[in-house]
Amino acid sequence: MNSDFVEKLAVETESRIVLLVMDGLGDIPADGKGTPLEEALTPNLDKLASEGVLGQFDPVAPGITPGSGPAHLALFGYDPVANNVGRGILSAFGIDFDLTERDVAARVNFCTIDSNGSITDRRAGRISDDENKRVCAKVLASVKTPAGVELFLSTESQHRALLVVRGEGLSDKLGDTDPQMTGVPPLEVKALVPEAEGAATALRDILKQVKRVLADEKKANMMLLRGYSGFKRLPSMKNRFGLNACAIAEYPMYRGLAKLVGMHVLPPYRDFQDAVAVLKANWSAHTFFFVHVKKTDSYGEDGNFEAKKHIIEDVDKTIVPGIVSLNPDVLVVTGDHSTPWSMKAHSWHPTPVLMRGKLVRRDRCTRFSETECQTGGLGRLPLVDLMPIALSCAGKLVKFGA
Repeated sequence: MNSDFVEKLAVETESRIVLLVMDGLGDIPADGKGTPLEEALTPNLDKLASEGVLGQFDPVAPGITPGSGPAHLALFGYDPVANNVGRGILSAFGIDFDLTERDVAARVNFCTIDSNGSITDRRAGRISDDENKRVCAKVLASVKTPAGVELFLSTESQHRALLVVRGEGLSDKLGDTDPQMTGVPPLEVKALVPEAEGAATALRDILKQVKRVLADEKKANMMLLRGYSGFKRLPSMKNRFGLNACAIAEYPMYRGLAKLVGMHVLPPYRDFQDAVAVLKANWSAHTFFFVHVKKTDSYGEDGNFEAKKHIIEDVDKTIVPGIVSLNPDVLVVTGDHSTPWSMKAHSWHPTPVLMRGKLVRRDRCTRFSETECQTGGLGRLPLVDLMPIALSCAGKLVKFGA
């Protein structure tokens, strides 16, 4: 649906929408098992399914595997292709790094390479935040930047960090160094347009030094760069949809995404009980709540079926009852994309969606699962269309035409 069209119909009301996102929730059966969502014990989600409507949504388009950035932008009602941004800016916003128009930001994965220079672990064993900080400090203390270029390197979480180069005339039209696979060496930074050659040259020099500086590290002995981005902001959800929106998320990138669309970002929660407490404490101040759970995606990427299943059960046991107790006008439970544990990666499979509210037309589904969602009343739609449906069910879109 055309988002400009939806904006013209949006009205500000006191009704409340909660969007609960279990990152990478969708999955596929493998090794004789159902999906983690199908195998999980989820009485609260199943009750919501029997009271609401299910469906499956394509984050970008059928058959397209999405990154977390475009998938979340679609969830928030933004065209994921027209508004695509690099992960660098999301990392920057997520850790409150003040980007300028002279900056190019990149998402860093610290990785492990062998003696031949080939990648053996793209995530460096998911090193701790403290280890990440130590390695970042080591790099900054030793790397000499080219003339006219400043280097910033800040810890994000575990193996992830933010790298920023600052200087005049730097372009973000650069090729990633992350090949997205093991057994091969990192790619070289390439300029995708002639005007990006200056930034590419600077980053090639920096990465050459990084490899030398980190050569004695056991795990984080190299870095991979992807998602280059210059400074950018998108129109806010307040201006577009009349939503006073806030974000409750533990992971920096998703707080960055929320800031990109003008949400008020609350401090990261400690555990699921704390997430519910934060939601309740801020209930009267906002009309849209984005509640994000990361580990469903992380355990999918790790190929850990049991851990992904248990996280879903913990969400059902703790977060879902807390949200239901507040009686939101619309509750949406979904993922941003699928991360099948058997693939250990994002996939193109549509994400399952549950919607419950007083104005939601029920279907006959009784369990929240990928299989049930295939027969649900919402059908199969682009994920960007989920927001208009939620807005209508919350009484936030007026009639079109006479």
